[in-house]
Amino acid sequence: MCLISVVYLIVLVMMFEIIRKILIPLSIYSLAMLGGCAYKIDVQQGNTFDRDDFATLRVGMTQRQVMFLLGTPMIKDPFYTDRWDYVYSFQPGGGELRTQHLTLFFDGDTLTKIDDTAVDESTLPNPVR
Repeated sequence: MCLISVVYLIVLVMMFEIIRKILIPLSIYSLAMLGGCAYKIDVQQGNTFDRDDFATLRVGMTQRQVMFLLGTPMIKDPFYTDRWDYVYSFQPGGGELRTQHLTLFFDGDTLTKIDDTAVDESTLPNPVR
């Protein structure tokens, strides 16, 4: 009976060595590979505005009306206080980065020019009601 116990103990030690040398590194490698398959979140930054907001924007509006409609501008240049920049970027989970850039010019308190050359209206979100 004692010989069987010794043989059994030797087999257990050998199995432990196999596990230590093969299975543990294999497990670590597998976990590292799975880490690269993680879900990538959508990243959006800046001022969001929808099609209705963009369509409502008109020359002649006051700064207060524009701020109520679009929110505080992302960039308010301290040297050019009559220029407001609304910048928005969106990158769906590891996909292509899309940006929108709307620049508004004021004369005093009145909106005089809308530079929307960097705004693609087809990619603006539909209004949420």
